[in-house]
Amino acid sequence: MINWNNMDTLSAYAALKAVQPIDLRASMSGENGAQRVKSYSIPMGSSMDFNYGARPVDDAILEKLAAFAEEAQLAEKFAALYNGAVINTGEKRLVLHHMCRGQLGDDVVADGVNKRAFYVEQQRKFTELANKVHAGEITNADGEKFTTVVQIGIGGSDLGPRAIYLALENWAKANNTLKMKAEFISNVDPDDAAGVLSKIDVAHTLFILVSKSGTTLETLTNESFVKDALVKAGLNPSKHMLAVTSETSPLAKSSDYLAAFFMDDYIGGRYSSTSAVGGAVLSLAFGPEVFEKFLAGAAEADALAKNPDLRKNAAMLDALIGVYERNVLGYPTTAVLPYSQALSRFPAHLQQLDMESNGKSVNRFGESVNYVTGPVIFGEPGTNGQHSFYQLLHQGTDIIPLQFVGFKNSQMGSDVVIQGSTSQQKLCANVAAQIMAFACGKDDDNRNKYFAGGRPSSIIIGEKLTPEAVGALLAHFENKVMFQGFAWNLNSFDQEGVQLGKVLAKKVLAHDTDGALKVYSDLLNI
Repeated sequence: MINWNNMDTLSAYAALKAVQPIDLRASMSGENGAQRVKSYSIPMGSSMDFNYGARPVDDAILEKLAAFAEEAQLAEKFAALYNGAVINTGEKRLVLHHMCRGQLGDDVVADGVNKRAFYVEQQRKFTELANKVHAGEITNADGEKFTTVVQIGIGGSDLGPRAIYLALENWAKANNTLKMKAEFISNVDPDDAAGVLSKIDVAHTLFILVSKSGTTLETLTNESFVKDALVKAGLNPSKHMLAVTSETSPLAKSSDYLAAFFMDDYIGGRYSSTSAVGGAVLSLAFGPEVFEKFLAGAAEADALAKNPDLRKNAAMLDALIGVYERNVLGYPTTAVLPYSQALSRFPAHLQQLDMESNGKSVNRFGESVNYVTGPVIFGEPGTNGQHSFYQLLHQGTDIIPLQFVGFKNSQMGSDVVIQGSTSQQKLCANVAAQIMAFACGKDDDNRNKYFAGGRPSSIIIGEKLTPEAVGALLAHFENKVMFQGFAWNLNSFDQEGVQLGKVLAKKVLAHDTDGALKVYSDLLNI
């Protein structure tokens, strides 16, 4: 039987708080540090390892974390999730995004449908369409091939697919699999849509409207913007538009779209990149075979996340070390620092994934919790970030845990030797140096040049950023967030916090305002 209890009622949490924290600076210095880095590393899928040598744990703390995982029933709760339990208590829904990339457990039948079969059928449909577009069987009115695809969506309909496209664009160029250029329109700011439209040839462009409900204000506004541009160009919008939506939305059977691909209520927006939300645009951009590889990487990481042994489960271990940092050590923020320009938008996706999932102050039953929950997430690629906000990370008053991502080889393979080393070697040298600088600091009589150290970090190390690696990265962080939600006894799968602003915005647009809201509306000339 699974018990859903607040973290502060668990005896393992009390035991964890009673353990003496380690001296990270001392632990990472000399031969001790070398042994930690060698031994504190586990596979996380697709030729990548999760190395936590510079995180603030030792064997004693890891034993307490393992006891916590067992008492909190983290593995059992994950099994309940992928076997079809109603995990989303706020909306009384199943949580099935893992099923888009594979069958982790039992068949799940909901609404009279086998859900794995449903997701596979949607993948078959957008695969077939992508192949026809690439083969020139689906063309524009002049019989010419489409060369560009533009996704219109916001939140989870934009952040994940955009981050993944950017992560693989150069890889696809190097491997001759870039079929179509992809662009994204998300912000209701008209400059976003206008900017994208100004740099594409609309006559050779397919547009994908992504909205589960078919009523998202920003997305429908941008759709109208695009349709207006198509009409002004003398084009029939219905010959250029696709939809990704639910079967019950007004978009589902509309003649305004060439085709519609379906999602359901069991996949939240921020978890939807492996569904048709990401699948349609990524298959058009790179080819369905590349999307399949991406799914395979995610499935591999999902399978590893099933392991009840904490020392062999990278996502669960990453999650619980994060809980320890947040709730015992009191660190309020986490930085995600990919040393790969291709992952430039990955931290932005993780902001939504983490902060929308675990930015909660009530538990699964709507009761207030008496402990802190999700951290603030931010980040930028290295080495750019080193010349931006690393000053605060090194010498600021807050200790901010760091999650590095690095790869041994570049995506495109082109490089040059300058001053005895390649650019890729310089990139990797920087991330290695930063890990040690954060952990060990530097003594100096000049306090302005003194570094206290003791700044914890982990690093995910891979051979190369391939489609499989991107899939494994995505699944690792999705599962990490899930395990942290379980630990905090939260419902990580609704997002009521985004709704109030939407309601008030509609009131503003209907001129149904008073008090300060009316004053703000007047100040903005609405």
